[in-house]
Amino acid sequence: MREIHSIQELTAYLKSEASLKDTVVQSVDVTSVADLVLDATIQNTLFLGCVLPDAVLASVVKRGASVFPTLEGLPFNPYQPALYSADTLFDGFVADDPCSYCRTTDARVYQHWLDTGEANPTTIADALGRRLHDMAMTDAIGDFLQSHASGGKIVGMMGGHSMKRSDDAYLMAARISRELTRRGYLMVSGGGPGAMEATHVGAWFVERTDAELEAAVGELAEAPSYKDRRWLACAFEVREKYPLPPDCDYVSLGIPTWLYGHEPPTPFATHIAKYFANSVREDGLVTIASSGLIFAPGSAGTIQEIFQDATQNHYATTGVSSPMVFLNTDYWTKEKPIYPMIQQLAKGNDYEKLIAIFDDVDSVVDYIEKNKPIPSSSGKWSFCSAHCKSTA
Repeated sequence: MREIHSIQELTAYLKSEASLKDTVVQSVDVTSVADLVLDATIQNTLFLGCVLPDAVLASVVKRGASVFPTLEGLPFNPYQPALYSADTLFDGFVADDPCSYCRTTDARVYQHWLDTGEANPTTIADALGRRLHDMAMTDAIGDFLQSHASGGKIVGMMGGHSMKRSDDAYLMAARISRELTRRGYLMVSGGGPGAMEATHVGAWFVERTDAELEAAVGELAEAPSYKDRRWLACAFEVREKYPLPPDCDYVSLGIPTWLYGHEPPTPFATHIAKYFANSVREDGLVTIASSGLIFAPGSAGTIQEIFQDATQNHYATTGVSSPMVFLNTDYWTKEKPIYPMIQQLAKGNDYEKLIAIFDDVDSVVDYIEKNKPIPSSSGKWSFCSAHCKSTA
């Protein structure tokens, strides 16, 4: 189905086609084109969170359109038509006043999440608003990937939020991300602090020198932990000092969650898909990283993502197996000995050949470049195709 997300797009389409057949109109005030909508063909048409004058509403419903109304009293749009950016999530933030963050959209939505039951919504209305929002985020990611990663060159960087900006591993993660971005990969992460932020810092500095990247990381390290009062302020100061070039085509995607809303997402991600449901967010993040995942040191959340990725590779649920690259040999073989376990689990499966561990930037980048996803050799089994004459 065609998706229309703005009044400009809706106006142009109605003037061209005079039809809304097989069309979704999302978060648009149609008042200014009411006459065009009244005259348009309505068939398999959906209006999601649109403003519809009474006459238009009555007309489209009578002609068979499905209308999902706006939901009042929410600090977020449940039909969010596009991904967020640092400008939209951190609207009103001023680096000179770190506490101005508490008045931003990101902080207000998190407070609403706390006030309405946290992970267990207080009412059905609260639950519905969140689910609709997360559906819209998933849809927006799909649109974004079609525009920015149609070739499927997507690499995810996983790692702990506790990694400090002053850690050597932070700069290493940023360098890996910068080099992979230069080679045409879209870098994605959980969108939070630590290794996740380093991913987007690397992509942000794709056209800058080693000296500039090192200097910027040094400035960020003045507030090394996301718990520091100036953590977000330092990020905005660095963004302002080292802006993206006007003609820069490089982007990155952060996918954070309000489940961890106590830690602000990194503003270095050019595009942000923030979710309420962490389970949906994590599974989606692992799934879209079709060219592989890099696992920097991390704790329970990162280890969960390792096993999520291993499960997808093991059963080829996406149709392919993709690289699993571990960063820091001592950490993943001794401190958190997950790497040997994953090697053992993968024996005899396609992804056995796609597991590696390194301690330097070049080896990680080269491995991703030389080891492409492997299409599943097992095919897909289903009860109907195996036992029944018809699969209809």
